[in-house]
Amino acid sequence: MNYKQTLDYLYAALPMFHRIGAAAYKANLDNTHALCDLLNHPENSFKSIHIAGTNGKGSTSHMLASVLQAAGYKTGLYTSPHLKDFRERIRINGKMISQNYVTQFVEKYKNEFEIIQPSFFEWTVALAFDYFRNQKVDVAVIETGLGGRLDSTNVITPLLSVITNISYDHTNLLGKTLKKIAEEKAGIIKKHVWVIIGETHPETEKVFLKKADSTSSPIFFADKELSVVKRKNDKPFAEYMYLDVRIKNKWINFSFNNKNTLEKLKLDLTGDYQVKNIRTVLMSLTLLHKHFPFTEKELYKGLSAVKQSTGLMGRWQTLSYNPLVIADTAHNEEGIKEVIKQIRKIQYKKLHLVLGMVNDKAINKILNLLPRKASYYFCNANIPRALAAEQLAMQAAQYNLKGKVFPSVKNAFNAAKKEANANDLVLICGSNFTVAEII
Repeated sequence: MNYKQTLDYLYAALPMFHRIGAAAYKANLDNTHALCDLLNHPENSFKSIHIAGTNGKGSTSHMLASVLQAAGYKTGLYTSPHLKDFRERIRINGKMISQNYVTQFVEKYKNEFEIIQPSFFEWTVALAFDYFRNQKVDVAVIETGLGGRLDSTNVITPLLSVITNISYDHTNLLGKTLKKIAEEKAGIIKKHVWVIIGETHPETEKVFLKKADSTSSPIFFADKELSVVKRKNDKPFAEYMYLDVRIKNKWINFSFNNKNTLEKLKLDLTGDYQVKNIRTVLMSLTLLHKHFPFTEKELYKGLSAVKQSTGLMGRWQTLSYNPLVIADTAHNEEGIKEVIKQIRKIQYKKLHLVLGMVNDKAINKILNLLPRKASYYFCNANIPRALAAEQLAMQAAQYNLKGKVFPSVKNAFNAAKKEANANDLVLICGSNFTVAEII
C-alpha cells in the first residue's frame, strides 16, 4: 500500500473517536499494553513529559516542545487530533513523521494488529512511541487524547506530569462533575513524579492533593507560584504577545537564571488565554531544568517561535485582514468563554460567526454564551460525528442566534467573507474539524 491507501485502510478498519465519538472509546489499557508488548516496550526507551487537561494541553505541549528544541534537544511531540494531515500528530523537532515510516509500520504489524483490534488512537500512540524510540529522541512531550487514567498514552512514566485545568467536556465518558473529571485526569500522576497543576479550583484542588499524596509526588499549582501580566500593545493584531512574569514565593527562583522575574517575554501565540498556559509552561520548565538545562536566551527563542518550530495551528489564528478573519479550535464551554473574552477586546463593526459543532458536546451551554448581535453561518464538518447544520441552527434559534444554514464549512466561510465589510470580524470556531476545513 502507498501512504494514501494505508490511511484509507486505517480509517476503515479502526474505530476513530474524532470521527464517530464514544463508540471508539476503550475504557481500559488492555490493547495499549498488548501493542507495547508486541513492540517490545518502546515507551520505556525515552524520557517524557505527560500533559493532560480539559483546555490548553495542546498549546502547553507545543510551547514546552519549542523551548526544548531551542535548547538543542531532539524533541518528540505527540498530540491529537490533527487538523490537516494525520502526520501532525507525531513530530520530531517540528518535522512530521514521514509517510514511508507510517506505511512500513502498518505493513510490518498489520496481521498482529488485526488480532489485537486496537482503536485508531491506540494504534497511533503505538506508532508514535515506536518512532520516538527508532529516532532516539532526547525527550518526548506526550499529550493525552481524552481523560488521563484510561488514556492510551498513560503507559509512560514521565519526568513530569502536567494537568492544565479542569472544566466540563466529554462528561458522558469522564463524569458529570468537576471532581469526577479531575479524578480521571489525575490518573496520569505517577509514583514519585513531580506534578504541575495549571489552575487551582476549589472543586478539584483536593482531588489532586490526595492523589499526589498517595503517590508521594511533589505537587505545584502554577497559578499559586507565578504571576503573569500581559504588557499593553497598541497594535490591535500584533504577531506577538509580551509578558512580564514574577515568582510569588520569594524563597524560590527560576532555576535557569537564578532570578524571580522575567521581563518582556515574547510569545507568538496571541490569544489572551495563553497567559494561563504560559504559567504552566514556565513552572514546568523550572522543574525540568535539572534534566534538560537551557539558558534564558533559549527560553525566549523557543517561546517566540512556537508556531514556526512546532507547526501549531488553530489557536486564535489570524488568517487574513480586511476583513479580519480568525480561527480558534475552542469547542467546549470554558474554551468558548475565553474566545468571547477575546472578541470583546477587538474593535470591529459587525461579527460574522462560522459555527460548526460535534453532536456529543454540551451544545446548549455553549450557545447560551455566544453573542446575540452577530450573523451566524451554521455548517457541519465532513465527519460522521458532526452535528447537522440544520439541527444546530434550530437549537441556536432558541437562544436568539440568527443566521443561515450551509451545506459545507467551505460554503459557510465563503458566504461570511462575501458579506463581511473591511472593518468586520469573521470568526470560525465550534470544533477542531470546522477549523480544519478552513485553514
